[in-house]
Amino acid sequence: MSDWLLSVPTLFGLESLAAREVRDLGYATERVEDGRVTFRGDDMAICRSNLWLRVGERVQIKMGDFSAVTFDELFERTKALPWPALLPADAAFPVNGHSLSSKLHSVPDCQAILKKAIVEAMKRKVRVERLPETGALYRVHFNLIRDRVTLYVDTSGEGLHKRGYRADSTLAPIRETLAAALVKLSGWRPGTGLWDPFCGSGTLVIEAALIEANRAPGLFRRFAAEDWGLPDKALWAAAREEARSLARDLARGGGADGPAAGNGSGESRMLVGSDLERRAVTIARQNAKKAGVSELVRFFQMDAKDTRPDHERFRELDIAFPERGSIVANPPYGERLIEVEDAREACRAWGKEALTAFRRWGWCVISAHEDFESLIGRGAAKRRKLYNGMLKCTAFIYKPELLERQ
Repeated sequence: MSDWLLSVPTLFGLESLAAREVRDLGYATERVEDGRVTFRGDDMAICRSNLWLRVGERVQIKMGDFSAVTFDELFERTKALPWPALLPADAAFPVNGHSLSSKLHSVPDCQAILKKAIVEAMKRKVRVERLPETGALYRVHFNLIRDRVTLYVDTSGEGLHKRGYRADSTLAPIRETLAAALVKLSGWRPGTGLWDPFCGSGTLVIEAALIEANRAPGLFRRFAAEDWGLPDKALWAAAREEARSLARDLARGGGADGPAAGNGSGESRMLVGSDLERRAVTIARQNAKKAGVSELVRFFQMDAKDTRPDHERFRELDIAFPERGSIVANPPYGERLIEVEDAREACRAWGKEALTAFRRWGWCVISAHEDFESLIGRGAAKRRKLYNGMLKCTAFIYKPELLERQ
């Protein structure tokens, strides 16, 4: 097996969570920096990290890094990297990337030089004048930041947030990787309750259910490296079989790690989402079914301002809240869905009621409203700067022991 230097790009603010996931897979991280985690692993590490990472955006092979302030330097140092060790003679290898604060600031020119350099490196191996590029896809990505060039080859294909279960979505869906991160940041633990009162297409609740069932999020999709023959098909099959064996069949009351929390029916394991819009609830149910977790979750229509355990709607649905749990939410910001002031009022009405009613629960709310804490009248225990798409947001994290004292 080969020894690869692997790199996992992340959304800014989620690096530590991605690093923890890498370590949980049994690999030591070599570097954790803004937007990226680097670790070393064998062929199986490519398979397992693509299948299991919930927060990372993709898995890339790091080919090398160097300084370059001229196109000649860019060409020669790229050509010297071990491209023939990875790329076959017929590989298709488009090049893309970005340049920031560098003398070589033209991205199209950099793409052309890098492409030419890789071609020249490959021609020394295959001894042909023209490469066919009719084979498997090896996407090359470059970062050129302050005259430092880093080159990667992508093993994932589509981003890892593409789990494959979101057949439909509401107008402003949260990315699956960010949803998984918010669930983790909330302090939620499998076997306890979780509620998203603004569930939209159900992503937050579905990601929690995948964690509860210990299901690899990438189990039912393909990855670019599967078409390479490296890692070979037997390793991919072994990695998938390992993932299946580790999944817990909670709907039947047990699994690989022993008995599930609750009574085995899925009803006492309260992973629920609600939304004001009936269409959102329908979409959430469809997505949960496609994700294979419909027996672990419940979605229903409800106005978030009615967030009280004793509300009659919960009696109608036969929902009894456990003593401990987490509220994880992505309430509307106003930029895309409704007017800003309406969104602020919705946060105010919901938050003040819910924080009182669920003060023994942990909270993680992502919001673009910088004054979210003053809107609901409670200061968060922690704040983490994140991006939801291109929108700068903050995750406000509330600890139950602190809420109980307020």
